[in-house]
Amino acid sequence: MVNPTRMELTKQKKKLVSATRGHKLLKDKRDELVRQFMELIRENMELRVKVEKGLKSANREFAIARAGMSEEILNTALMASKKTLEIKQSFKNVMSVEIPEFAVNDSVGGNDIYSYGYAFTAGDLDDAISSLSGVFTDMLKLAEVEKSCQLMAAEIEKTRRRVNALEHVIIPQALDNIKYITMKLDENERSTQIRLMKVKDMMLQEVRQEKIRKEKVADK
Repeated sequence: MVNPTRMELTKQKKKLVSATRGHKLLKDKRDELVRQFMELIRENMELRVKVEKGLKSANREFAIARAGMSEEILNTALMASKKTLEIKQSFKNVMSVEIPEFAVNDSVGGNDIYSYGYAFTAGDLDDAISSLSGVFTDMLKLAEVEKSCQLMAAEIEKTRRRVNALEHVIIPQALDNIKYITMKLDENERSTQIRLMKVKDMMLQEVRQEKIRKEKVADK
């Protein structure tokens, strides 16, 4: 229980003002995070459908290519590639959440995705390689969006807990403390007034008695 003093009353009032302001800011932050999170969820669903469709198509074309080539030639062709990818990661701040961003530099090691010879490979392999190369950018974007969704969800939960703590614990507690201190101070003030009135009555009584005593002395 807090001490019922005027200094503590001032402290609790300042605490209430700060908690109320913080509650509003956090609530606005939570609402904006939820809005952006829902946009990311929609984007994630669209990308996932697109990536799954692309991978399904690439797998089908690889299966066709394998059917028309020996496993040895297929493995040799796939291992012949000298093309490499360089992925750079950066971050952007969204409502105090560090969201990852991926950038691809696919020119490292050459631009030709068909680094194998065409003499012993089937044309279906070219289609499969092209499909897989085309879906890679979407796969990378999907990884970026899914990680962003995870980070956003964690921040939303953390913000929600803070909003609830302010709304259901800190603000009501401050209000109760202010009410308690105000009541105690009023009681103390009334008690002080009563004591002062009693002291005044006692002093007036003493004055009257002194006056009576002096009058008796004068009559003698």
